[in-house]
Amino acid sequence: MTVQPAAIPEVGAVDRERFDNQIVAGARPVVMRGLVAGWPAATLGGQSPEAICKYLIERDTHAPIDAIMLPPEEKGRIFYNAAMDGFNFFRTHQTISRVIEQIARYSAFPTAPAVAAQSALIRGCLPRFLDENPMPLLDAVEPRIWIGNAITVPAHFDDANNIACVVAGRRRFTLFPPEQIANLYIGPVDFAPTGAPISMVDFAAPDLERFPRFAEARAQAVSAELGPGDAIFIPPLWWHHVQSLELCNILVNYWWGASHADNAGLDCLTHALITLRRLPASQRAAWAALFDYYVFGDNEKTVAHIPEARRGMLGPLSADFIRERRALLASKLSAKS
Repeated sequence: MTVQPAAIPEVGAVDRERFDNQIVAGARPVVMRGLVAGWPAATLGGQSPEAICKYLIERDTHAPIDAIMLPPEEKGRIFYNAAMDGFNFFRTHQTISRVIEQIARYSAFPTAPAVAAQSALIRGCLPRFLDENPMPLLDAVEPRIWIGNAITVPAHFDDANNIACVVAGRRRFTLFPPEQIANLYIGPVDFAPTGAPISMVDFAAPDLERFPRFAEARAQAVSAELGPGDAIFIPPLWWHHVQSLELCNILVNYWWGASHADNAGLDCLTHALITLRRLPASQRAAWAALFDYYVFGDNEKTVAHIPEARRGMLGPLSADFIRERRALLASKLSAKS
């Protein structure tokens, strides 16, 4: 018998103080039921697909956005093609209205292609939406909109904090802690259909002969189904598998955090892979000790014996200092290429 994932913890009313001091600081996924239920968009999304789609079309600036389309045989799962030299979808540039028209047309098909607008900056395509549907927990974070029919995004991670708000339809989120990476059978780091590396396991029909450790990952999974007005907080680097369940699904999300702004974490990983991974095992172990001490360890203990004025990179880092060091690194890397 398949073990069902544990439920993601849920909270009701959330104010800014509780969100910052408990939810974000706790660094665990949390479902915030009804967080944006007062949004006009969520109210319409709860009424009918026609109501929310009319609302969006009326606000569409007709700016082109990125969209994807999958043939019916892919069953909406974003993935690689059979040869794994490309992906199982093609990209187009559409307007919000055009994507909605396609979703409406395909809703009559018994076996429909999948279509989705992905990660479109709302300021560019639906600017009126921003004032009419404000996020109560964040300031100055640019939201993005996701619109589609039955789409499945394989388990992947973001290197930023994320609030995802369901506006219409229903979405099932299945999450795994970062340390489950070894049990999720992650595909190529630098070639992935979602940008971030994805799990190769088909969650709808997992092949446990090919991916036996996935049984352990599944035992550690947490899951929740969200409807219009509900939101979820996903901490950085938590793997999340997202399944849109209805004929029309709309989500708005907010990414924030320094690592997302400059992609620093993934850049660091890339540099480590091309410089440290090829070293002998004994040297990799030595570098692992240095990283554990300087990067992942207790910084207070690391610097306690160093005069505060001489802590350099081990002390508080100003924006100017970071810019100077990055410029120096870029210069060194350029000289070596």
